[in-house]
Amino acid sequence: MSETMSARTSRMLRRAAWPRRTADLRHVRTIDDLVECPGCGLFQRRPPLQAGELAACSRCGQTLEWRRRTSPLQTPLAFCISSCALYLAALASSLMTLDVYGRERTVDLLTGPMELLHEGWGEAGLLVGLVTIAAPAVVIGMMFAILYAASRRQMPDWAPHLLIWYEKMRPWSMIEVYVLGIFVAYTKLTDLAHVDVGPAVYLISALMLTMAATDSTLDTERIWRHRRVDAITRQEDGERVAVSHVHIDEIPLPPVDHLVACPSCGLVGELGAPVSNLRCVGVCPRCGHKVWRRAPDTLARTSAFLLSAVIFYFPANLYPVMTFFKMGGGGGHTIIEGAIELWQDGMIPLSLLVFFASILVPMLKILSLSWMVIGTWSGSSFALVKRTRLFRVVDVIGRWSMIDVFMVSILVAVVRFNSLASVTANAGMVAFASVVVLTLFAAWSFDPRVMWDAAGLNGPSLDGVASAAVRARTGRRAAETDRMEPRQA
Repeated sequence: MSETMSARTSRMLRRAAWPRRTADLRHVRTIDDLVECPGCGLFQRRPPLQAGELAACSRCGQTLEWRRRTSPLQTPLAFCISSCALYLAALASSLMTLDVYGRERTVDLLTGPMELLHEGWGEAGLLVGLVTIAAPAVVIGMMFAILYAASRRQMPDWAPHLLIWYEKMRPWSMIEVYVLGIFVAYTKLTDLAHVDVGPAVYLISALMLTMAATDSTLDTERIWRHRRVDAITRQEDGERVAVSHVHIDEIPLPPVDHLVACPSCGLVGELGAPVSNLRCVGVCPRCGHKVWRRAPDTLARTSAFLLSAVIFYFPANLYPVMTFFKMGGGGGHTIIEGAIELWQDGMIPLSLLVFFASILVPMLKILSLSWMVIGTWSGSSFALVKRTRLFRVVDVIGRWSMIDVFMVSILVAVVRFNSLASVTANAGMVAFASVVVLTLFAAWSFDPRVMWDAAGLNGPSLDGVASAAVRARTGRRAAETDRMEPRQA
């Protein structure tokens, strides 16, 4: 009996002490309708938007939110169902059939990656299979789960993590780039033999459109607003933190260096002390993602990826990407030789496309990101808006350099006629694929907000900024936050 009374007394004491322990926690305040621009780092009030309106950053012009006219769930669900049907049909259909002197060969989506694996280029084969077969299937499945979770009254706890991973996986689905690779391969095959385009080509083209329509009609901001914000969160060291909520119109604007936005869901929080750029703040109370004020080690990571891309860039352009044999003749072809051959065959628009996507884009990405990194290290404020817009262009067009890799995978799969005609992959193709992947990683690891930090336009925080940039900031004043005005889409 005494043990039972003792246990009851302990429970009562713990319950009585709980409010005091909660009151002793560090306090975090989330601020509704306050948003940070992911391009320049400016905190701004978000105005109420009507259907068809968008909100853009008042400093760099980046679109921050776009209210669609379509249904937020039913419309993307319809396109997602269409994408699933088209994807399954494309897997079961033939891509193209080649007839060389009465001998035919029919290939599908799986043939190209398998042939690259058989020839010993496993890295390229796995990459092509990942971005053309595995990634689209994963992305479509994720979208189904996200829309299901968003349709429920209370969003499940697994849904935020899935939405975060969808944003990371979506760029790896390169169906639209693969379609152009098919067109380039087709033009090269027409001079060799009779080519019949299979139904998979049309299905993949339609899949490209439905997946793009799914992304354009999906309103992620509405989905995030459907997710609850927990009353208790935790720091990186596991310490619990109490969370309260307030609207930006109810309070004066907090100090900029006390604000931090979740990199995944965009929820803005105010801390009681200046936020460091060098350490994790804690866990987002809405999506559970780790919150950093800036991407960790952004300049070091971007520089490392750029240096690696430069090393692979020269062999990618000097060594042949494939070797073509026809009736005992032929030889290696580099990327520039492929573009010249298309020009000589009268395919001038396609030749310019290959030259731009495969030669100019990787080089311009390396030069552009190098300019941004060097400007950040030196604290330069020159052309900040142009650099931010250039980064958005670099981030979007980087995937299109995979055209030549896809073209080689298709030609290797189709042209397999022994002594009559054959195409084999070479080391230049692997080097070029490495350049594309490394420049993609360089763009994804770079945080454009650090350019504005280094120029002294995002508050007084100095940690994580290069010493040269700190010296260059002398005498500069941080910009004040501004109110965004809605703009008609």
